Amino acid sequence: MAQKPSIPKGTRDFSPAEVNRRNYIFDTIKKHFQVFGFQPIETPSFENSETLMGKYGDEGDRLIFKILNSGDFLSKVDDGTYSTKNSASLTPKITEKALRYDLTVPFARYVVMHQNEIDFPFKRYQIQPVWRADRPQKGRFREFYQCDADVVGANSLLQEVELIQLYDAVFTDLRLDGVHIKLNNRKVLAGIAEIIGAKQLLVDFTVALDKLDKIGEEGVKKEMLEKGISEKSIAKAAPLFSLSGDTGEQLSILKALLKDSEQGLEGIEELEFIIDMVEQLGLQSAQLSLDFTLARGLNYYTGTIFEVSPPEGVKMGSIGGGGRYDDLTGIFGLKDVSGVGISFGLDRIYLVLEELNLFPKTLEQFVQVLCLNFGEKEALASLKLISTLRNSGIKADLYPTGAKIQKQFKYANNRNVPYVILLGDKELVENAFVVKNMANGEQKTFSIDSIEDFIASL
Repeated sequence: MAQKPSIPKGTRDFSPAEVNRRNYIFDTIKKHFQVFGFQPIETPSFENSETLMGKYGDEGDRLIFKILNSGDFLSKVDDGTYSTKNSASLTPKITEKALRYDLTVPFARYVVMHQNEIDFPFKRYQIQPVWRADRPQKGRFREFYQCDADVVGANSLLQEVELIQLYDAVFTDLRLDGVHIKLNNRKVLAGIAEIIGAKQLLVDFTVALDKLDKIGEEGVKKEMLEKGISEKSIAKAAPLFSLSGDTGEQLSILKALLKDSEQGLEGIEELEFIIDMVEQLGLQSAQLSLDFTLARGLNYYTGTIFEVSPPEGVKMGSIGGGGRYDDLTGIFGLKDVSGVGISFGLDRIYLVLEELNLFPKTLEQFVQVLCLNFGEKEALASLKLISTLRNSGIKADLYPTGAKIQKQFKYANNRNVPYVILLGDKELVENAFVVKNMANGEQKTFSIDSIEDFIASL
């Protein structure tokens, strides 16, 4: 007996209905990317390992899927290395490539390789799958799509303002009102680390702080202690865990805390500029707020950082995020090219829209009109009618065989077809066709010479 097939954990098959819904989100995001002036690019699904490794911090590196070299990949491993069973020394000898972890690092590599072909500032969007060897759970998968928009070659904070507007435009179009766009700045976090005496442990400090909503205040403090950050330093950072008040009050508290940190005050100034601009321009449906515990655990962020949460009442992690990276291309040899970008989490956005029942009902209609099949002669006449409908942009189809009419109607019902056309012997003689509305059962006759009357009625 053949073994029942399965798929790897953290991956999924998608039904026609699910693909249609996903495409609705893709198309909405892509439309606004283009309206905002972003250009599309694509990069390979896998990169050279050296391109990816070391760009995401220790935690990120552990989640990168490595690809084994072709052929007898163990033949080049000496007995000494093999016998140690040390993955760190063994891995470089058996794998040279890896599946991309995100779209930002491959984009930085793209910019460096194509710098002479690009007009800066370069605004690009990219919608492709990425892979992470993470523990699968609700809203977290090992294979998922990212939808990114980035601008490189300009350090103006107006780019941050525009990206906030882009988030607002997309979520408004998806009818996902009340999303929370949270804002912080890595310079503020660096300033806090400096003030509390943990400057050399900035990465450990931000990685732990970024988990506040997952493991709570005590969990964060425990992890910081484990990473070597002293109790005295953690106590100095305590105001971060319970910061309250409106935006102005929070900024005032942070200014006082960071008064001796030039870098920290620079981050505060950048946040003030962005918030002031957004308040003057206004947002359609999103809410903008500060979150000084937001760290975005990726090492390449250097300035503004974003994170988007779903509306109140929806239990889901972030559905978008991003930030500014002033030196990402520098790791590939191209210095002084500032960039900023955001990402939409397609899979989580899908789950939120599904939970809130926000997908348009029309997405369920793969076929608007189905012609029943009464025989060869009638089928030919139906196909001519269908061609006219399709040329008018109407999704029309013919039942492929002359099965019992009851079976054909059942097929139309199962596929949620709103209109069924009957074109039999009688209709051929009368040069007409009958349209049945499947919702209310009403039938109406149209002349084949006046198909436009039916089209106008849809």
